[in-house]
Amino acid sequence: MWADRFRPIMIIRLVGGGHSHTGAVKGLRINAAGFSLSLSLSLSVSYNRESARARAPPMAPSDDQSKAVEESSSMVSEAHNNKPISTIVIFVGVDCVGTVTASLVTYASIQALQPDLIINAGTAGGFKAKGASIGDVFLATQVAFHDRRIPIPVFDLYGVGLRKAFSAPNLVRDLNLKTGKLSTGDSLDMSPHDEASIIANDATLKDMEGAAVAYVADLLKVPVIFVKAVTDIVDGDKPSAEEFLQNLQAVTAALDESVAKVVDFINGKCLSDL
Repeated sequence: MWADRFRPIMIIRLVGGGHSHTGAVKGLRINAAGFSLSLSLSLSVSYNRESARARAPPMAPSDDQSKAVEESSSMVSEAHNNKPISTIVIFVGVDCVGTVTASLVTYASIQALQPDLIINAGTAGGFKAKGASIGDVFLATQVAFHDRRIPIPVFDLYGVGLRKAFSAPNLVRDLNLKTGKLSTGDSLDMSPHDEASIIANDATLKDMEGAAVAYVADLLKVPVIFVKAVTDIVDGDKPSAEEFLQNLQAVTAALDESVAKVVDFINGKCLSDL
């Protein structure tokens, strides 16, 4: 499966009628913003360093969360919207779990590879009260944190970090994907405080990477979509860890198939076609 072969990122260069993976790289070293990051990975890389970045400014916190999330959805310029997608980065939270790694890998990938689109693909817990079932594959519509509690005006909104995913209605329709909101935290379990925040986020899904990927992608003005497959029912009867391990293999296979279909759908299209 792709999730086993490419950890934690996979770079796909789209070419007319198909897609290619060329130029194996065993290590990628990034020096930026005063720190050095080494990724000891095996990557398949082909990318265009000349890709332009003429996009709208990233979202800033405001007193109106709804307004803020609408502003963040306008990530890309009209010119970039109508430019054929040539490079996508797939970030997989397989063996690099949590928001810190997700942020670093997203930042390093964007700086080094200048992708046209990021796909954060992975597993998630789902809420049966919101219609999620084991094996369902969702395209998240928006993301937020549920464990960054800062009870100070303005900073509270920054803590939640509410952002919209790039809108892809044609992708949802053609692949018959479910949609829902995604809430992110650094723990597999769910504390009472986390639960209250997840309910406030109106989340259908719970993961450990999505909102961090969205934060960095928004800052660097790269559109991102989230493909999440449900391994466990958070509001169900079984412990999340037990149910996650029980379903991981089958659900990863479903995710594998769905991501392949997503890439095939994207191939030859512009962002505005999604």
